[in-house]
Amino acid sequence: MFSSGDTWHIFVAGVQAGTKYGYRVKGIQDEQAGLLFNPQKLLTDPYAKAIEGKPDLSSAEAAAWYKWNDERDNASLAPKSIVIDEHFDWENDSQLFTPWAETIIYEMQVKGFSQRNFQIPSDIRGTFAGLAHPVSIDYLKTLGITAVELLPVTYHIDETHLQKQGLVNYWGYNVLGNFAIDPNLAADKQNPLKEFKQLVKTLHQAHIEVIMDIVFNHTAESDKNGPMLSFRGIDNTAYWLDKQGEYENWTGCGNTLNLSNPYILCWAIDCLIYWVEECHIDGFRFDLASILGRTPSFSEKADFFTALKSHSKLTHIKLIAEPWDIGVEGYQLGQFPEPFYQWNDCYRDDIRRFWLQNQGDWGLLARRLAGSDDVFTKYSVSKSINFITAHDGFTLQDLTSYQQKHNWANGEQNRDGHNSNYSNNHGVEGQTADELVKKQREITACSLLATLFLSAGVPMLLAGDEIGHSQQGNNNSYCQDNEITWLDWENMNHTRLDYVRSLIRLRKKIALLSKQNNWWQEDSVQWLNPSAQLMNIDDWHNQHNGLVVLLQEEWLLLFNANRQPQPFLLPQGNWKVVLEQAQGILMTDTQAVTLNNMGVCVLQKSDVMFANKLETQYA
Repeated sequence: MFSSGDTWHIFVAGVQAGTKYGYRVKGIQDEQAGLLFNPQKLLTDPYAKAIEGKPDLSSAEAAAWYKWNDERDNASLAPKSIVIDEHFDWENDSQLFTPWAETIIYEMQVKGFSQRNFQIPSDIRGTFAGLAHPVSIDYLKTLGITAVELLPVTYHIDETHLQKQGLVNYWGYNVLGNFAIDPNLAADKQNPLKEFKQLVKTLHQAHIEVIMDIVFNHTAESDKNGPMLSFRGIDNTAYWLDKQGEYENWTGCGNTLNLSNPYILCWAIDCLIYWVEECHIDGFRFDLASILGRTPSFSEKADFFTALKSHSKLTHIKLIAEPWDIGVEGYQLGQFPEPFYQWNDCYRDDIRRFWLQNQGDWGLLARRLAGSDDVFTKYSVSKSINFITAHDGFTLQDLTSYQQKHNWANGEQNRDGHNSNYSNNHGVEGQTADELVKKQREITACSLLATLFLSAGVPMLLAGDEIGHSQQGNNNSYCQDNEITWLDWENMNHTRLDYVRSLIRLRKKIALLSKQNNWWQEDSVQWLNPSAQLMNIDDWHNQHNGLVVLLQEEWLLLFNANRQPQPFLLPQGNWKVVLEQAQGILMTDTQAVTLNNMGVCVLQKSDVMFANKLETQYA
């Protein structure tokens, strides 16, 4: 090989698609200095476009082959990098560049979405081809979402502790090959990249963007006892190391990639550009994104953020941060630089507490509805990704059905997963035949969903929440590649699905939500009490009352936080109901409405006069 500065390179003539290769790297071994070179270990190329094979770490004997200080040659066992043919006919496809104000995100795991959909041919269920099937595409189009956010689809391995228990990393966050599609998600194992490109092209034809979940915070090599597979053997200073040569573990995964290292920074930017250019990706969601800004403390002027802004190919791509890590001062919600949007866990927790715990007040709900200006104080528009649930935590069905997590299937004696879920089982833990309990759960779920889609910011819906998917109380399903996580299309909640579709259609009609991304101002929003008067101090702190939000003199949002009837006087004008929860309202005349139960109702100003009868029209 030849060196150009610190970069080593070689050209090999005659290499064709399908050729397998790996690296052997010689150098000094000095554990305290973080130098772990071992030429007996075959290493994958950090830029590999495809990788074959996964390491067996299921026993101490098997895992020993991948130890940095093991002197045996492991070439016959180690994963191999593969040269690929990247040709694909994109025709006229390109990124969609859907405005943020119009964006509605649907977070999903590729396999879980179609694995149990029996309308899709069995040989492609649970794959990119299954997601690209007309049945899947038609479903997403009629749902109304504008973007799918895919849990990691790049090459990953299963952690040692999971392999020992016969489990797998289902979510895919234990990434080793950031440039390589994981072949296990493809029906065509020999051409996973081509199948993924076809998925992107098909989604674009349906006007649906594709957002990739990217893991730059750590690699699958884990802690000092983990396997040597790539970076560790090529240049261990790719990781944040302390003075003793130990890995900083700000991720909870054993190591932390150092993006202030210029070579790792270049690798990361190259990776993003590759997915944008080669696969027409519309955006990225960054896992534990505070790591991206560590120097080692967090800085919005970190090299990674500066590099993003300097590349024209990334200028208009959607960027989403999970704005925390587990290190000191790792929580950075509201601190990321432009153009990042950020997962807003304050929104998640406050809305959950409001509807499920009877905590909070109308003032806090109003702040979350209006875009969380108290969180995103440094921006001219809201940068909030609003969500009630995500892959990490309870599903919506379980949020209303379980008081406690039930993670026994994960093999960690129920110690894993969050304990503060702000959930409410409505009197019975788990599944029940009690119709009253089921009704109350559904009312609560619909109240949460209505709040989500009527809030300023960008809504994100977890796949399956719209059909009542349950994970049986498991709030950390990262290792459950089975019926716990696969969406159950046979027993879907059709009523809730219709409700979510109507919510999305309604959101698209309200200009303040779908055409603008500005903060809600006094000239466009009025906050009224149930007597149609401006809210006073006492009203804001009386959750046993109700709240009316008047948007642009055209839309009325009525909120009742109690399970008792709440009468509302309406402002002057003729109003029609355009969204209600089942059997939720009574309209006795054109100027008064009673919400019979907890929930949300939306009315639109209309020239149509009501008789003494309810007129309901789904948006």
